[in-house]
Order: sequence, then structure tokens, then C-alpha cells
Amino acid sequence: MAMDVETAGGALLERLMRLRRNIDRVFLGKPEVVTQVLVGLISRGHLLIEDVPGVGKTVLARVLARSLDLSFNRLQLTPDMLPSDIIGVTVYDTKTGTFEFKRGPIFANIILADEINRTTPRTQSALLEAMNEAQVSVDGRTMRLDQPFLVIATQNPFEFEGTYFLPENQLDRFALRIRIGYPSREVEQRIVREEPSRTALDAIGPVMTREELIEIQDRVAGVRIEDRLVEYALDLVESTRDNERLEVGVSPRGTISFIRAAQAGAMLAGRGYVTPDDLKGLFLPVCAHRVMTKSYLQDGHAVSSEQILRDILANVSVPE
Repeated sequence: MAMDVETAGGALLERLMRLRRNIDRVFLGKPEVVTQVLVGLISRGHLLIEDVPGVGKTVLARVLARSLDLSFNRLQLTPDMLPSDIIGVTVYDTKTGTFEFKRGPIFANIILADEINRTTPRTQSALLEAMNEAQVSVDGRTMRLDQPFLVIATQNPFEFEGTYFLPENQLDRFALRIRIGYPSREVEQRIVREEPSRTALDAIGPVMTREELIEIQDRVAGVRIEDRLVEYALDLVESTRDNERLEVGVSPRGTISFIRAAQAGAMLAGRGYVTPDDLKGLFLPVCAHRVMTKSYLQDGHAVSSEQILRDILANVSVPE
């Protein structure tokens, strides 16, 4: 049953606006970035924040975590980190004569995986099951992770010395890849004068409970999307699969994330239905990191894939 924002979602939308205002107090001048973060959060998708150092990747993740009444752990990923440093380890208790599992930092609602490409593929893979299944398997037993569960990973896309590329199967687990970019001159002047990451961040408190967030997440799937817009989304996705410049197109998992993100975007806009602009605006953040260009080794994965997806958007007919 489609969600009626006006009759059922008004209070829900106000909670989201409170959350947005909280983030805006610290993370200045990038409303489109905040929208993408909230789209990932309420659509139950993990986030990859990728940009040059110093533009606020970690600050953005921290203010989101502080704004939610949820448990939070930060992982500063390094080349010498082991999977057990993330998941946990079983130790022998000499007093009781039994083995006891010591939970790792993955057992939290929000995980900030800072500089995820600085750790080895073996350790990166420790996040895969948690991100896809919301569970971890250790010593022959499976443990569920508390809901909601969100991984926010950051990485620098340009400094490659001492880093490891994220494999395609892990990139596909991120619902959105978010680019922040440099602030405008006026915003940067405010940042210099106010230093919100040092002052305002310390004053930020939670404005949404666990139960409120889960209620919002549950409602996203009820946002109406007409068949013609589903067909439009499929046209865009299929165009990545038969494009002569792409080696790998968007996966079915990516298609599901694309639809769900558009529904979340509509909810954030105060609507109970998806429009073509919702899909167009989220096509690159949801899909660009899921494709691989045939010229990957020559001119880089990120920039060229985004340009190809822009060309697809320009060439695929938008439904009336």
C-alpha cells in the first residue's frame, strides 16, 4: 500500500527535517550531499564517501552518528589490521575453563570505516557478510547484528600509494557513492571563522530514536512508483549492460538499490510517489561505482564511468 505523506507521514517527515537541520549545523553548504546521505540511511543502504582529504568526509559521518540515538564505532583502517580486529575473537577464559567470544567493533548500529582502501582485501572482506546479510559468522556460528545497521566508509580516490582497490563485489554492497567537492568561497569563509567541526559538533545531540528511524525505513518501500517509472529505471540499467564503453554494467542488486533510493528521495521531498527527477538525480550516486569501463586501466574508474552514465541519462527517453 502506497504511503500517503500528507496523512500518515507528516510527523515522520518532520523527524527527517530535524535530522537534516542537525547535520546542517556542522556540515555547511552541501545540501545535495546531505540529501544523498539521508537517502542511504532511510533506504537501509551503506554509504561510500569518496573525495580528496579535508572536505569533511569524516565530519559528515560523525555528525550523522551523533544525531541518531544509536551505538557507534569508528574503525581507522590500516594495512596491519586483521579481520578479527573488526569481527571479534574467541578467547580462552582460564577462570571458567571455557571459550568466550569477545565482540569486535562491528557490533554497533553505525560503523565508520575510515580510509577503507588502506586495509588489505582480506580485512575488507570481513565487512562483506555484515553489509550484505547484517550478520557475522565466527567459529561455526552466525550472529545477527542489531538493527538498524549502517556502514559509512570513506576513501581518498586519488592517493593510491599504500592502498588497496575495493573489489567489485564489495563496491556493489554500497548503496551510494557520495562525492562532496570543495565548498564555495562564501561557505569556506564560514568554515574558517566558525570551525563547526570543532565547536558545533561537540554540541550535537540525538534528534531521532532507533524506533523512529526503523519506522521511517519500513515506510520507504510503500512510496508509490508507477510501472512506467520502473520501466524507465530498467531502461537506464540495461543501457549500462550493453554499452560498448562498459565492461561491467549495473547488477540486479544495483537495480533494487536504485529503485529504493528513488523512493527514499521522494519521501525526503515530502511526496508519496516517485518522479522521473528522483531517478535521474540518483542514477550516478547509486550506479556509477557499480560499473567498470573498458578503459579502466588507462584513464581511471570513477571519472570516466560517471561521464558514460551522464551520456546514458541524456540518451534514454524520459517517460511522459
